[in-house]
Amino acid sequence: MPVQSPRHADIVLDAVRSPSSAAVSPLAASWCRSALHHKLDPETGRGERIGGAALAERRTQHEPLLAVAAPVLDETFRTVGRSGCGVVLSDAEGVILETRAGPGDVDAFTRAGLVEGARWGEAEEGTNGIGTCLFEDKPVIIHRDQHFASRNIGISCMDAPVHDPEGRLVAALDVSSCRADHGPAMAEMIASLVRDAARRIERDYFCRHFADRRILFLADEAATGTALLAVDRDDLVVGASRGARLRLGLGTRALATPQPLESLLGEGAAPSFDDADRAVLRQALARAGGNASAAARMLGIGRATLYRRLHKAGIRH
Repeated sequence: MPVQSPRHADIVLDAVRSPSSAAVSPLAASWCRSALHHKLDPETGRGERIGGAALAERRTQHEPLLAVAAPVLDETFRTVGRSGCGVVLSDAEGVILETRAGPGDVDAFTRAGLVEGARWGEAEEGTNGIGTCLFEDKPVIIHRDQHFASRNIGISCMDAPVHDPEGRLVAALDVSSCRADHGPAMAEMIASLVRDAARRIERDYFCRHFADRRILFLADEAATGTALLAVDRDDLVVGASRGARLRLGLGTRALATPQPLESLLGEGAAPSFDDADRAVLRQALARAGGNASAAARMLGIGRATLYRRLHKAGIRH
C-alpha cells in the first residue's frame, strides 16, 4: 500500500505546534501568526472581497499612486505576462487595487482570488505574498506550498513593498503565477524584476509629489535609486523618501520642519549673512555677464555700493 504524503494543512499545523519553529524560520513565524493571532484554519481561508463604492473610494484615495504605478505595471506585465504571470498592486491593507493578466490566465487568477477588491492581508488569507510582504515591510517570495491556506498552494508570489513620499508603507507590488512549471529559480529571477519595479514606483511617486521642488538623488543610479531628497529654493530639505531616511538615519519626525541641506548631510559650517551675500553677488554678476553696472541695477543698488559689497565678500572684480 503506497505511503500517502502528509496534507498541507497537517504540515502547517505541525509547524505551528512546534515551540521553536517560529524563532528559526520567518515562514513558520508567519504561519504561527496566521493560526494563533488571526485564528485562521489552513483548510478554509476566507476569500473576502470588496467592490462597488468601497473599492472605488479606495482607488480614489490612492489616485496619485495609481497614476504613477500604471505605466510600471504595464511595463512589468509586458516582461512577465507571456510566461503566465499576472501583476497585482494592493494597498497597505492588502486590498487589490489594480491587476494585469493575459487572456489565457484570467480565469486561473480569478479562481485564485487575485482580482480587484480581493483582500490579501495576512489577517484574511494567512501567509501569502501580498500580506506577508506588507507585514514584514520587505520583499518576499511565497512559493506554492509556503502559503498558509491549502487553497493557495497552487500560486507562486513574488512581492515588494512600495512607500509613499513620506516614507510610509502604502502598497505591495505582486507578480504571481498559477502555473505548475514555475519553479523556485524562476521565482528568484522574477523577484528581482519586482523589486526594481517597486523602486521605480516609489521614485516616480516621490518626484510627482514634489514636482515643484528640486530633487536630489543620494545614489549614483538615478533610474532605480530611491534615496531622494526634495529641496526648496533656499536649500531647505522639505521631503525625504524612505530610502533617504534610511540612508541618513532620519526618524519619522525628522522633517517636521524643513532642514538645511548641508546640516542634514553633515557638511559645511553654520550659515551666515556673509555667505548669503556672496552667493547673491556672484549670481548677479553671472547673470549680467560680468558687467558690474548691470549687476548693480539688477540688485537695485548703486555701482559704488556693489563694489563695497564685493570687497567685503572677498570677490575680486
